[in-house]
Amino acid sequence: MHLGKGRLSLVVLMACALASCQTKDKPQQPRFTSTSRNSPATTTPAKEIAANHYYIEFRSRFARSYGHTYVVFGKLDENGDPINPEVAGLAPASHDPSDYVLGHFVPVPATTGWTDGDLEEQYRSASWRVLLTQQEYNDAVAFIRKQQASSKTWEATFNNCNAWTGEIARHMGYKIPGIWLRPQQFITDLREMNTASSAS
Repeated sequence: MHLGKGRLSLVVLMACALASCQTKDKPQQPRFTSTSRNSPATTTPAKEIAANHYYIEFRSRFARSYGHTYVVFGKLDENGDPINPEVAGLAPASHDPSDYVLGHFVPVPATTGWTDGDLEEQYRSASWRVLLTQQEYNDAVAFIRKQQASSKTWEATFNNCNAWTGEIARHMGYKIPGIWLRPQQFITDLREMNTASSAS
């Protein structure tokens, strides 16, 4: 009896996860920046509002599948442009499509750094940059490093890129949307849930 319920629950969860992946992405969304936690998100260029030189950007990109969610972080120059940005996110380690498919059923080996297309503007689907003090930045980066060191596998249902990136946001004190959203919607909802007001 319990085994049957467990299997049914797994089927329902997989159906929900796959259903969330069937919706379509919107066109590329504007870049949003917040000067601090819970501040309004604006499309004003970072160079015009940057009181601090450190940032973390929650970002999604288009892909052949339903996309990818990750963070870009580092320091900004006096014009608000990134200096040697770093990338962190959870993805299958292999480029073999069969490993990606397999990861929808069982955990597969993961990578937690840069993946192809992460820093290319034409693939960015949504982004929310938060400007940080050096102390806030150091705390966020320490958490990212710890997470990278402990993340060995990727699995689409519970241990996916949304969940991994969401843990960084949660550590920083933000509310997190559901992890089964498409990456573009996940980043959009993350921004909207955590800013005092949002541009549409």
